[in-house]
Amino acid sequence: MRLDLMGWEEVARYLAHRSDAVLPTGSMEQHGPIGLIGTDALCAAAVAEAAAERAGAVVLPPVAYTPAPFNMGFPGTISVSEATFTALVSDIIVALATHGFRRLYVLNGHGANLAPLRALAISAPLELRIRSWWEYPGVNAHRLALYGDWEGMHATPSEIAMTQALHRRIERAPLPAPRALDAAWRAAHAGDRHGPPDQHRAEFPCGRVGSWSELARPEHGTELFALATEEAAADMRDFAGLPPA
Repeated sequence: MRLDLMGWEEVARYLAHRSDAVLPTGSMEQHGPIGLIGTDALCAAAVAEAAAERAGAVVLPPVAYTPAPFNMGFPGTISVSEATFTALVSDIIVALATHGFRRLYVLNGHGANLAPLRALAISAPLELRIRSWWEYPGVNAHRLALYGDWEGMHATPSEIAMTQALHRRIERAPLPAPRALDAAWRAAHAGDRHGPPDQHRAEFPCGRVGSWSELARPEHGTELFALATEEAAADMRDFAGLPPA
């Protein structure tokens, strides 16, 4: 049930027996030469809608404009400040709580969203559960089985594969493997803690951050989407206090 396609009386009937909703969060940023600008929002919204349908939950339109300042050196990236993102999500939360929603399941697709979302959860007027689609155990195991260390940190083959399956594939001459990242570098930059735009592009001129995007295949995306949908739906039902399907 998409909130934007519901009438207010339908929402009122839903609230008579449920108090949970689902919010996808993503980004609008470059994802390497073969990745779509909207990859993070597209993946999060697709999994959120499919999983919410299985779980019988209301799902909100995605929040796609989020912090991605490090990628502003690449055309097409649209970054907003962390303060703007925090204020927007906070207002969404307050509006939902005003109407009687008591639980918000955030299905995330962008690493830089996690710190502000977790900070919001501390004092939010409703309960938040924050999940990134790649962290479900089955999804994580499958993406690592497919790509290993070449999953990398940005423009990952798993997210590229999902958009290839669900939307379109950008055709171009394949690039060789990117520079591999060691464990210390990964730890220091987890959660999209990257440098200024010019520095970031100089270090990663094609936009891939340790991710060999060219390993992506649409059939991989179909598999990952199915796993993410199944695991997210089960987690949504648990969050809503419902028995397993």
